[in-house]
This record gives sequence, structure tokens and C-alpha cells, in this order.
Amino acid sequence: MIRLYHVVKSYGEHDALHDVSLTIDKGEFVYVTGPSGAGKSTLLKLLYGAERPTSGKLLVGGVDVATLPQDRLPKLRRNVGIVFQDFKLLPRRTVAANVALALEVVGAPADQIRRRVPAVLNIVGLKERQDSLAGELSGGEQQRVAIARAIVNDPAVLFADEPTGNLDGAMAVEVMEILQAINLRGTTVLVATHDAGLMDRFPQRRIRFEGGRLVTSPTRARS
Repeated sequence: MIRLYHVVKSYGEHDALHDVSLTIDKGEFVYVTGPSGAGKSTLLKLLYGAERPTSGKLLVGGVDVATLPQDRLPKLRRNVGIVFQDFKLLPRRTVAANVALALEVVGAPADQIRRRVPAVLNIVGLKERQDSLAGELSGGEQQRVAIARAIVNDPAVLFADEPTGNLDGAMAVEVMEILQAINLRGTTVLVATHDAGLMDRFPQRRIRFEGGRLVTSPTRARS
């Protein structure tokens, strides 16, 4: 599913990632961990095409993201879901409208949107809140809306960048339970986090970065 070969990402003279080679198989759930500034977010940005590597080869679903023309990035992102720490919702639009937006931008027909939006809101436990304004929800509920938006296109892979960083303990656990459930449905999931407590509670393979270098990458392991 994901293959990196000697990937380097530099900003001036600083290497945010240095000589990273890595394999993540289809259907895996993987934590990308390490201290602040280790390169976790940079790795995810490279994987979903927000940044380009300075050198190296980077394959997502067999597509070399490093050399992909800019006009083909939208097609790649249809097969990728992205969840951010700060939700990135439209607070004055309803829950349903926020989720539907991901379908509208790819030109999905109206009948598909009407069917798909309630279905994914049901997955994250928010079907009854679909007519509420996103800005009126709790932080945990807003993150669940963000997850629903990320999976509404049924992506092959889901990237979550510190998805529990703005949440308290109970809400963080709820979000992790949802991500685990999505993985069990067949989606490859990568979660960037430094929350050791959550990783211990929901054990999965951990990939650790320090100073832009990959220092630990065990083989696939499930609890």
C-alpha cells in the first residue's frame, strides 16, 4: 500500500526527513510517533501530496506521489482520507453539510450524497446530530464529524495527524475506538501521535522518528 525509498525532505539546510525507507501493507493500522519536530507531520504531508520530497521515491497505492503531476493530485486524494488535530470544519454549516462537502467537490450525484452522508454519520455515532451546526458540537463530536468527512469517499487509506491532540481523555478514547473500527473495515490507517497512553491502550505497530530519522520500524503486529 505505502512504500518509501530513501526519502529526504529538506527545508533549506535542514532535513525534516532524512533517508527514510519504509513499508506499510494494505489494511495495517500504524502509529507514527516521536517527539515534536521529529518529522511525523512532514511524513503525512508527503503521503497525501501536500508536500513533495526533496529526493527519493514515495508510492501510495502504486502511485509515485513524488513525481505525480499537480493536476493528478485531486484524483489521488479521492482515495485518501485526512483528519487534522484542529478539525477544519465549517462551524456555521450543519454536520451533514460538512460531510457532504467532501462528496460535492468530487462531483458525486445528489442521490449518492443523500445515501452516503447519513451512513457515515451512523458509523461515527452522529446520525442524530446531522442537522446541528458543527460549531455547536463538543470537541469530540467535531472530530467525529471530521472523521466522517474523511471516510465518506470510502478511501483506501486514512491519515490522522494528532487527531486527539485537542481532546480530553474520554473523547480521545472515543476517537481512537472509531479509528480502530474503520481499520477493521479494511481501511489502512496511519495515526501520527505522541500519546503513549493511547498507544498502550490500543496497541498496534509503532514507527518512531527522531530528528527526521526513522529509528524504529518493527514488522506488522496486531493485538
